[in-house]
Amino acid sequence: MEVGSATKKLQCQRIGCNAMFTDDDNPQGSCQFHASPFFHDGMKEWSCCKQRSHDFSLFLEIPGCKTGKHTTEKPVLAKSVPKHPVAAPTSSPDANAATKDSCSRCRQGFFCSDHGSQPKEQIKQTLNTPGQAEEEKIEPLAPPVQKAVIDINQPQVCKNKGCGQTFKERDNHETACSHHPGPAVFHDRLRGWKCCDVHVKEFDEFMEIPPCTKGWHSSSPDPAV
Repeated sequence: MEVGSATKKLQCQRIGCNAMFTDDDNPQGSCQFHASPFFHDGMKEWSCCKQRSHDFSLFLEIPGCKTGKHTTEKPVLAKSVPKHPVAAPTSSPDANAATKDSCSRCRQGFFCSDHGSQPKEQIKQTLNTPGQAEEEKIEPLAPPVQKAVIDINQPQVCKNKGCGQTFKERDNHETACSHHPGPAVFHDRLRGWKCCDVHVKEFDEFMEIPPCTKGWHSSSPDPAV
């Protein structure tokens, strides 16, 4: 091994880590990571710990549930197998009618989850009660957003999508940050960014799509804040 190679800074390739490390400073447990992601119907989920989120930025901020050593080898992600829907058993109308006649709740006019015998008029009255109508009109007021006072020399982590760099406000400028203005798009087993219209099939390829926009670093996950 060449002199100085053990102290060369390397970037961990485990999902959820991406920390910088050296070969001579890589103890067991120093890496915190996830096994593999799963995407379905707009939901993002880590298959290893079942933590999930609809928002991609919040999904990436979920702390890793596994620990080990840092590595420069990219993880091999398991292919997700689509689940085939199972048809619910149905009963014939004649059998259902006979069952209603023998059901005490149906005969008394009460709602029965087994036979759905509640009259439509009763359902409409239940949904349109005065108390419920008043509750629907009341909307909670959003709390006022308070601006945080930040030291210009304090290290912060940029929350812009695709950046994640540590910066100081004194060094921040209009081209300091390379990021995706977003949003991330997951559809028909493809992952990509709407801002630059780049889509790939594999998650690790998605994470390597280069940012398409320059701008200011931001420590807030919401650009409007």
